[in-house]
Amino acid sequence: MMKLYGVIGDPIAQSMSPVMQGQEFQQLGIHAHYQPFHIKPKDLEDAVKGMKAIGVEGFNITSPHKTAIIPLIDKIDPLAEAIGAVNTVVREDDQFIGYNTDGEGFIKALQADWKEHFDNERVLIIGAGGAAKAIFYTLLSKGIVNIDICNRSVERAEKLILDCPYQGNSTSLSLSSAEAELGNYDLIIQTTSIGMYPDLSSSPISLDALRSDTFVSDIIYNPFETAILTGAKQKGAQIQNGLGMFVYQGALAFERWTGIMPDVERMANTVKKQLGGKIC
Repeated sequence: MMKLYGVIGDPIAQSMSPVMQGQEFQQLGIHAHYQPFHIKPKDLEDAVKGMKAIGVEGFNITSPHKTAIIPLIDKIDPLAEAIGAVNTVVREDDQFIGYNTDGEGFIKALQADWKEHFDNERVLIIGAGGAAKAIFYTLLSKGIVNIDICNRSVERAEKLILDCPYQGNSTSLSLSSAEAELGNYDLIIQTTSIGMYPDLSSSPISLDALRSDTFVSDIIYNPFETAILTGAKQKGAQIQNGLGMFVYQGALAFERWTGIMPDVERMANTVKKQLGGKIC
């Protein structure tokens, strides 16, 4: 009997997960289907009950359901509970268990593209939204503690730091303060939507003080190279877009469902082919 997996969101047509995950099931000879489900917020509770009733083995969650789904599932992993968001659900017996693989996916991509160990590096996160929270909490949970956060609203960055249950050495900064201190950081992580279509020429901060040996990561992957990455590359810095994070978070979900770690490079190539070189 074919096993059923999927992804829920509103909207969902833009999701790259069905083609990426579906291709891996096929390549690995796993008799399974990965289905996108367009679920409106008002229907979320009924949808979760329905997915359990029809025997769905696991599913991903995208916007706007990552937080709203928490009270609707049976158990939640401690890190996902701390982050306050679930992006992966695994069926264990008759229970739905929630996880968050976003932060761990980011770390896996960073290790693949930069270095295996970066515990002592100084890190700056740009932004204080949901993606920043997942990355910040996961980095701290892994022992990377020298992490500052800059945001247009310094109060929001400060709240993110104060609310975190993991200990670290963190300061909240304004964007202008971060720009002035940019040379103090070894790793810069851009987590805002600035640089996506239609603002392809926009960058969240000035890179005038950027060191050439700093690693700059932007979690956006469409376009493949945002304005901040172009600017960083021009100053000699090593850069990374968000494709690796997206692929690894999906691969980690796949592993939780099947016990098999899929071919990450093949998954990345599947997404690139699906995007077809488009930048918006």
